[in-house]
Amino acid sequence: METGLRNRVAIIAASSKGIGRATALALASEGTHLALCARNANALDQVAEEARHLHGVEVYTETFDVAEDDRVRQFADAVHGRFGNIDICVTNAGGPPAKSFAETTMAEWDRAYQLNLRSIVSFAQAVLPYMQQRRWGRLITITSIAVKQPVPELILSNSVRTGVLGLVRSLATQYGPDNITINNVGPGYTATDRVKELAQTNAQTSGRSASEYESEVAKDIPLGRLAKPEEVADVIVWLASERASYITGQTILVDGGLYRGL
Repeated sequence: METGLRNRVAIIAASSKGIGRATALALASEGTHLALCARNANALDQVAEEARHLHGVEVYTETFDVAEDDRVRQFADAVHGRFGNIDICVTNAGGPPAKSFAETTMAEWDRAYQLNLRSIVSFAQAVLPYMQQRRWGRLITITSIAVKQPVPELILSNSVRTGVLGLVRSLATQYGPDNITINNVGPGYTATDRVKELAQTNAQTSGRSASEYESEVAKDIPLGRLAKPEEVADVIVWLASERASYITGQTILVDGGLYRGL
């Protein structure tokens, strides 16, 4: 299926591992040039080299924390200066720590807001004017199933990430006339370091092993297993493609049927 993504330019945040990494390589396989950022320089360089070697695309990288507003803006400007355009922006960031409400601190609430909501605002402010100039764009946020069905151990994520839905819906209305689509992807339990963290936290509080926790989680998923990062990435690629040109303002869950709502 032709995606129309060859020679497009995509920013992918937090792309050194997990879903961000899978998304970068999936877009590269469609011939999309990449601008990658993350905090781990070595891991980021490995992803960049893999994309260049396997798919022959151009890759630009910078190492920084997406919670730093000025660095996000500088990165977007540098990407535009290098490639001449920004077609796709996939926002992503590590989730807040798994804790009960009583265990959280105000510093952790501030960090969760900066990382999982404000960073998306920063990217949107940085890239949308460039997309408006070309009257084409895709802004795709990555959150969690928690925006639809709160996860007991993730009070910080449950609270902060839901704000992204209001932002996505509002921006979709405002920028639709510019032929820019804005959507959110909400992964369920996915085989990443994040699920390993949840498993360890649960093991400490329940007395079960981490593997037992993962098995229990899988039992609640109709498809009977955790997602692969590549399966989430495939949905992101579709939303970025010409095939999803009439989809905007939506949250698409990639959860194996875990969410039971209508």
